[in-house]
Amino acid sequence: MITKVPENQRQLVKPFFEAFEDTLIRSYLEGHMGEAWVDDLHHPTAAQITVSIFTFFAGDPNTPAVEALLRNIPEDVLITTESEEWQQLIETVHAEAFEKYSRYRFENSSDAFDRQHLQNLVNQLPSDYTVRKLDETVIEMPSLHALSEDFTGNFESAKDFLNRGIGYAVIHEDKVVSGASSFSVYDEGIEIEVGTHSDYRRKGLAAVASAALILDCLDRQLYPNWDADNIGSVKLAQHLGYILKEPYDTYYVTTRKKG
Repeated sequence: MITKVPENQRQLVKPFFEAFEDTLIRSYLEGHMGEAWVDDLHHPTAAQITVSIFTFFAGDPNTPAVEALLRNIPEDVLITTESEEWQQLIETVHAEAFEKYSRYRFENSSDAFDRQHLQNLVNQLPSDYTVRKLDETVIEMPSLHALSEDFTGNFESAKDFLNRGIGYAVIHEDKVVSGASSFSVYDEGIEIEVGTHSDYRRKGLAAVASAALILDCLDRQLYPNWDADNIGSVKLAQHLGYILKEPYDTYYVTTRKKG
């Protein structure tokens, strides 16, 4: 049996995740987003944090509640753990439903950014395109959400995003064709979400939107964290000034029924 952690007891799970670097864990622990579960609310030995489609496991992999924790996931989820034993359990419990792949994390350093370079990227936008901050008008455009529901989807409402989130959209012919925004937030920064319409890729538009977002974050003294899902995202991040730190194992697990 597992128990959901009450909001006023978030710090109960903090000791389990001290080895993790992911900002989504900070989002939960700092009270911004997400949920957590433990095997025992009074004497926990294992814990789970879930923020959007990302889930993290830590603690004693021998707890009797381990399978219940591992099955307590969204329909489609990305799982990360710092333990080889937990990895083996993920592969056992979700034997025919997982794909293991590498994501990429970067050094956390605002000093790595060249503001002039970022501004030059924004300035390269062709005259028939515009880059706009996600405001009350842009956030209601269907084309924004058609690109990625995650631009604003992890916030309670459009108003909540406008209060806590940051984002920029590249617009062409009255449609959002590329964008970068806060997938999540934590006390000292954001996690970046980027998307571009398939007809508009390889035009540098994602770099424009991302550069505008990064500059805004730096002005606010917030860190714009970047976690890459693929090599293309790695190259874009490096073009923007991020310094690659290392790849790490991630599991994509689906509980969708086949057929």
